[in-house]
Amino acid sequence: MRFALSCVPLLVTLTMGARASTPERLTVVLDFTGPHSARSIQEMKNELRVILDGAGLELDWRSPEEASQISADNLVVVRFNGTCILEPVPYLYDERGPLAFTHASAGEPLPFSEVACDTVTSSMRSAMVGGDYKKADLLLGRALGRVVAHELVHMLTRSAEHSRAGVEKKALSGSELIADHLRLSHQDLLKLQQDHKE
Repeated sequence: MRFALSCVPLLVTLTMGARASTPERLTVVLDFTGPHSARSIQEMKNELRVILDGAGLELDWRSPEEASQISADNLVVVRFNGTCILEPVPYLYDERGPLAFTHASAGEPLPFSEVACDTVTSSMRSAMVGGDYKKADLLLGRALGRVVAHELVHMLTRSAEHSRAGVEKKALSGSELIADHLRLSHQDLLKLQQDHKE
């Protein structure tokens, strides 16, 4: 089963001058409304680092509490709803709905996305076999990293367009969420790099 990644363009005020050798810092606030696995979240960060390699970005991870103590020019908030833990025993859950979405207000995009953890884990289960459950934390982190990367590309490029391949496809299957490799298409990487040059 394939799941849509419902997105709107997100306006993030990024201070982009001529591209320098120093990566642009983007503060990413992670807001969890339910339980989550620290190991999965670390794997999510690792996956995002790999996916965004070459995009000229340095991600600065913050909790909402930490973010309230700092001043950041370039900041986005990603809220994780539901249970961001892949339980070993499958449970019944309505799989319909987007894996993530980005908010807008009165037609104006906002720097705020939400990830539906229960939908992500349900999608993953559709592609998992017995041995995969032994590395559930790693696979969940990988899947979350891909979903968040998808939303960040929309935010940073200020575009709702999708690609034909890679992380920025309109819909990702459970198999694509947990596959060994899924990266940005060359075109999406160029769009991110171009955004930094403007």
